[in-house]
Amino acid sequence: MDIRVITDFTKKLIEQIKSDPIPDLAATLAFYFMLAIFPLMIFVLAGVSFFDINNEQVSDLITDFFPGEIGTTFSNIVLNTIGEPQIGLLSLGIIGTLWSASNGINAFIRSVNRAYNIEETRHFLKLRGVAIVLTIAMVLLIIITLALPVFGSVILNFLENQLNLPTEVASLLNNLRWVVAIIVMIGSLMILYWISPNEKIRLLDGLPGAITATIGWQLISFFFSLYISNFANYESTYGPLAGVIILMFWFFITGIILIVGAEINATLHQMRKKHY
Repeated sequence: MDIRVITDFTKKLIEQIKSDPIPDLAATLAFYFMLAIFPLMIFVLAGVSFFDINNEQVSDLITDFFPGEIGTTFSNIVLNTIGEPQIGLLSLGIIGTLWSASNGINAFIRSVNRAYNIEETRHFLKLRGVAIVLTIAMVLLIIITLALPVFGSVILNFLENQLNLPTEVASLLNNLRWVVAIIVMIGSLMILYWISPNEKIRLLDGLPGAITATIGWQLISFFFSLYISNFANYESTYGPLAGVIILMFWFFITGIILIVGAEINATLHQMRKKHY
């Protein structure tokens, strides 16, 4: 790629990021994510309760997936929720998740429109419908991303026993479980970035931001986990609320990453429009 194109893109991206109130938008997203996460967990875990799943395996997965104290907080809630199948809880979770999480998606749509410097002109009902569809897609993303590492080992063990797969092949497929989960996350974010703006763009236009957001989220979560585990001492400051404060801060960082991904897509989109 031409170095001048890269330089021009970098300058425009920095100007775009400086002109938009990204911390304020990320704080809004964090608030709605916080409201949505517990109805979402009720919905997912109520569904999970219909299957025979090892609690320790689920707990290990959550503590590996979420950084530091956040994983511990989620793990405690999960272990307290998983149990006998709860149909009523599942129904309540569906209603709460769609309403709360769609508000978060609406906030994300506003942030994306701000990145593209466009006004929202879609009808309220259409916009809410888009938000609900995207919410369902995000729920499926979370289920797949979380369930694949758990059920993937079970599926692989079954295939290994039935097909007599060589150890090397089984090991490769076992490692690919995480690759598939990342690919699913990139694809879901690409669709999110494609549908959200109130402007017609191509599906692949959302790919750069989706890749950046996925990689950035993985790296930030890793380093945030190290920071929380080794340097920060939220319990001495916030006491029993430490887990909630850490969760809120992590959502805030996640919101920044998602918005930066939208800024990258918007900058590339504006450069293409100007060029053509």
